[in-house]
Amino acid sequence: MATATQTSEPTSTPDLLRRDLDDLGVTLDDGVGTLRVWSEHADAVELVVFDELDLDWITETADLSPAGGGVWTVTTPLLRPGVPYALRVSGPTGPGNTFNPRTLLLDPYGRGILPHRDGYRSVVVDTGFDWGDSRKPAVPLDRTVIYEGHVTGLTKRHPLIPPALHGTYAGLAHPAMIDHLVSLGVTSVELLPVHAFASEERLVRHGLTNYWGYNTLGFFAPHAAYASEAARREGPDGILREFKGMVRLLHEAGLEVILDVVYNHTAEEGIGGPRTSLRGIDNRSYYRQTDDGAYIDVTGCGNSLDTSTDAASRLVLDSLRYWAQEMHIDGFRFDLATTLGRDAEHVFTPEHPLLRAIIDDPALADVKKIAEPWDVGLGGWQTGNFGDGWMEWNDRFRDRARNFWLSDIDYARRAGFAPDGVSGFAHRLAGSANTFSVERGPLASINFVTAHDGFTLRDLVSYDVKHNMGNGEQNRDGTDTNRSFNHGAEGPTDDERILATRRRAMRNLFGTLLLSSGVPMITAGDEVGRSQRGNNNAYCHDSTLTWLSWDHAPWQEDLLEHVRTLTRLRRENPALRPIRFARLGEHTPSASVMEWYDEHGETMSIDKWNSPAHRTLQYVAESTPEVEAPNRILLVVHGMESPIDVTLPDLDDAEFVPLWSSADERPAMDAPALRAGDTVHMPPTSMTLFRVDVSA
Repeated sequence: MATATQTSEPTSTPDLLRRDLDDLGVTLDDGVGTLRVWSEHADAVELVVFDELDLDWITETADLSPAGGGVWTVTTPLLRPGVPYALRVSGPTGPGNTFNPRTLLLDPYGRGILPHRDGYRSVVVDTGFDWGDSRKPAVPLDRTVIYEGHVTGLTKRHPLIPPALHGTYAGLAHPAMIDHLVSLGVTSVELLPVHAFASEERLVRHGLTNYWGYNTLGFFAPHAAYASEAARREGPDGILREFKGMVRLLHEAGLEVILDVVYNHTAEEGIGGPRTSLRGIDNRSYYRQTDDGAYIDVTGCGNSLDTSTDAASRLVLDSLRYWAQEMHIDGFRFDLATTLGRDAEHVFTPEHPLLRAIIDDPALADVKKIAEPWDVGLGGWQTGNFGDGWMEWNDRFRDRARNFWLSDIDYARRAGFAPDGVSGFAHRLAGSANTFSVERGPLASINFVTAHDGFTLRDLVSYDVKHNMGNGEQNRDGTDTNRSFNHGAEGPTDDERILATRRRAMRNLFGTLLLSSGVPMITAGDEVGRSQRGNNNAYCHDSTLTWLSWDHAPWQEDLLEHVRTLTRLRRENPALRPIRFARLGEHTPSASVMEWYDEHGETMSIDKWNSPAHRTLQYVAESTPEVEAPNRILLVVHGMESPIDVTLPDLDDAEFVPLWSSADERPAMDAPALRAGDTVHMPPTSMTLFRVDVSA
């Protein structure tokens, strides 16, 4: 290996766009490849090239030379498409340094990854692809409905998808899958991690696997196991083509592709874990740690990427650019995004240079940026605190919706009264203005009731406690605070009264999700009442427990029709999806002016807002359109297990056209229009939506 000593002075203001960090990884020019690798503390870096058919056979090596700014480089015809390669890096010993010149390491910018018995090999790939006339759908935020799913789970059991495509990128783009997504009314498919990942060593020892994929090996390569066998036989080039083909077909169907990306930590785990890439290249610079080399783990996964360094932040930014531009991805959901916004003192700041760069980068201007606004470190919960341009998973919405329809009802059954009234629930219906600033507006909120992590919707209404014994951790893993309610029996039951109440609870939760201001996210399978048998942390199960079943009972088809109806009503009624918050006494374009009435049709009093005994409201929203026709809706919400008669409010002699009710087992469309002062019978725990039309 060539050796050198190079240092760079730390700067007070990080510069992610330093030109010396351009073009890291392999670039090809007329049959000659240039490899650039960043390692501030290395004293030697070596390229190791392998035979294309025998990953044990080292055919050539080449030394990299220091190029300044911590970058090492080599230009050689050895690097050409299809060639497997690795890095060997040596450097000083001492706290924070973990160099070992014998370890074969992945290129952090490698576009292809091959598994091997002693680790992994990077592969030079041919990125060429015919995109045809495919274009990004660019769905406006107010019309966006996200569908969160897993490549394998969505397609593994689908009877209309050929078995060879089950669980694959190609299977997700099959017409049968696209038909389901389009008919459901979603606009954007958010995929659990598809960056190349590995299972944690602990899981492997227990015979389990990391199914979800939150354990990244490389930030540029698609996960090989999700490609069809035919594509895998072609190597990384074939895997890349299949992934791009999936994106192209989904785009041609008008569907966006959003990726759940895990930049907060890597598969190298804690000290003593696998040394596959960053740890061997420059552990001191890539991972958060104390002066003595102990990791500062704010992710709970063993390590945390240190985005206070220019190179680590640039690695994230370059990866995003690659997926947005080369792979045509429409958006990103950032796992544990608070970690990415921690500075050199490990404190979160919304003005972190990386967070600002992601928003300001022209290459990312057309993609959706969604933060999971928390991690497990000190000050980790940051919902509502990200800057302009960011959307955030709104856990306050999730918790309030669950409380209102589930845990409050459970409490009322036992205590005779509910702990809370309607005010907190109403804030969530109206876009969470008490969480997101006026400048950011309601579309900063990603509303969700369930996600991959936690109970499914059906389990949420069927279990009081988690049942995670199959995870091998003695039921210690997974959250204990679920805000769930089994409605009288834990898990499966034949009691039709309990089952009917559970079905209505699911419809109420879906109604809340899809009729609230903000951007809704549906978890795959909830539309048909999928169960994981009470497991609220099924990350390690690649099995029928987590794969969607496409064999549905009649009640599941009924629930599916409710979801289709609700997404259609959301499209048709812009009052349900305001872009901005209305301001008192002002005309705000593309907002919804909101009014609140009680069960008597009277303006809601402060006492009723704050009374736990009062859990019935009438919510009127009137759009202030810029590009759509004016629209007004009335949503009646009743959150008690006793029926009530509600008097419709006097709204300028309007008529109320019934659109949807959670009381119906299957959506009914033939109810007559009503007038102000008419009475609506609200069954226990139910919702009813009306369109408010001006009388002729």
